[in-house]
Amino acid sequence: MKRYDELVSTFMQSEFVTLQPSDRLDFADDVMKLGQIRHMPVVEGDRVVGVVSQRDLLAASLSRAMEIDPKDHRTFLRMVEISEVMSKRVITIEPTRTVGEAAALMIRHKIGCLPVVDSLGSPVGLITETDLLRAV
Repeated sequence: MKRYDELVSTFMQSEFVTLQPSDRLDFADDVMKLGQIRHMPVVEGDRVVGVVSQRDLLAASLSRAMEIDPKDHRTFLRMVEISEVMSKRVITIEPTRTVGEAAALMIRHKIGCLPVVDSLGSPVGLITETDLLRAV
């Protein structure tokens, strides 16, 4: 069996951190820095409703950089909800799909991670570019 034919469930991270749409950017920033995490699914109930990346946090900060004093950056992050900056068009994959399919989705949509969901759409894992590199 070739590596790209192996299942997503073999390489996905089954322990992952999620956010809620009402969480604030400062919380996401802290978790990402402390956990060395680049992507976090946003869930509402049992459904994935978005994804936040380090790039989203940076873009939100830069978009306001001209409007705020650098010392107020943390205050700014505390004021913005995740729902305002998350990617709402979420591309997901099932754990029974192949690593090759996951890679093709990431390339096609120019994204760095895929929330892995069960048949009901509930998150069960996360697969990232780094996980795909480990697979090969």
